[in-house]
Amino acid sequence: MLRNLWILHAKWPKQQLMRIYKDFRFEAAHYLPNETGSVNSRVHGHSFRARVTINGPVHPDTGYVFHFDQLTSAIAEAREALDHRLLNDVEGLATPTLERIAVWLWNRLQNRVPGLAEIEVARDSCQEGCIYRGPAPSIPAAAE
Repeated sequence: MLRNLWILHAKWPKQQLMRIYKDFRFEAAHYLPNETGSVNSRVHGHSFRARVTINGPVHPDTGYVFHFDQLTSAIAEAREALDHRLLNDVEGLATPTLERIAVWLWNRLQNRVPGLAEIEVARDSCQEGCIYRGPAPSIPAAAE
């Protein structure tokens, strides 16, 4: 995916690389089952804010890095799966920490959003958040 962006940039070398983003909100309940005895082990809710960030060149014909309507559509499906839900019941979120929600969103969007660069998930009322920039690149093992 990133390789394709650089191919586009090579095709239109005078284009500057840009970063665009779309924010969305969702309300959800959750509990953290591994925190026995903590208030977090009981069901409670939060207002979450998420930001999806894309990097890429501005296409010379469209003037877009990625059309915001397409981004909104891709986000809507993921948001629907989270909004007003018990996150622990969402497939892949049995222990729904901010970190795991960010990875879950990345996995849902990575094939629909070219140039996906970053997912931020925050609980603004708690002044807490997490930024995920995708999986770590594979490092080949050294030859023996």
